[in-house]
Amino acid sequence: MSPFFKAALTLLSITICSGIYAQSEHMVNVKGGTYIPLYGVDSTAVTVDEFRMDVYPVTNKEYLKFVQENPEWKRSKVKQLFADGNYLVNWEGDDSYGNQLAADAAVTNVSWFAAKKYCDCQGKRLPTVDEWEYAAMADQNSQDARKKETYNQLILDWYEAPKTFNNSIGSTFKNYWGIYDLHGLVWEWAMDFNSVLISGESRKDVDKDSNLFCGSAAVGASDLMNYAAFMRYAFRGSLKANYSIRNLGFRCVQTKESNNKNLTY
Repeated sequence: MSPFFKAALTLLSITICSGIYAQSEHMVNVKGGTYIPLYGVDSTAVTVDEFRMDVYPVTNKEYLKFVQENPEWKRSKVKQLFADGNYLVNWEGDDSYGNQLAADAAVTNVSWFAAKKYCDCQGKRLPTVDEWEYAAMADQNSQDARKKETYNQLILDWYEAPKTFNNSIGSTFKNYWGIYDLHGLVWEWAMDFNSVLISGESRKDVDKDSNLFCGSAAVGASDLMNYAAFMRYAFRGSLKANYSIRNLGFRCVQTKESNNKNLTY
């Protein structure tokens, strides 16, 4: 990792959160298991430990509360190190997302740094790519729907649909785990968002942290027909951590050990 981004992560880790919620409302359990990911024909099955995931993406209303309680993340005050010029660009101002954006729509134009800090302040974290993909491979009735033509076509149809980012959360299907909007609303940040797009024979060959800040080589895939997943991985591989993109939002997760008991199922 470059000294520049090592310093950025150090600065991010020492910023203090106001309004730490540490709550597990509107989260559901995702039972652990193994799955074969898209990347790398040399890869083996990946084991995903049990975790809890937000039922919905973070909304404009929720993010507004965060920036009001943590003013260093307001649009006019955020450090350029942590977010590019598109950060909250469509908000009306520092303290308002305006009338053109729905309060219950997923917040977008938020960088990886900002999303990570938001989750930290909730006592949560961003999901790993494997956690996100594992949860998102479910349709309404099965844990792994990736071989279903209807499932993949639904995702591809969404990729062609305009302006879904301003639709209300919960407007897509509820999947097997009880999670909404993993497909059909916005793309979502992951903690290690492009760590699997590497040029070595194994993603273990490289410093994963360095991949948070630059695109990498093409993926060797285990399922050459999964175009929907190809597009996700390609999109992730084009990102840098300070990018703030119009159709890119996020949600948070908790590991099993850090969860509270007052879950909403």
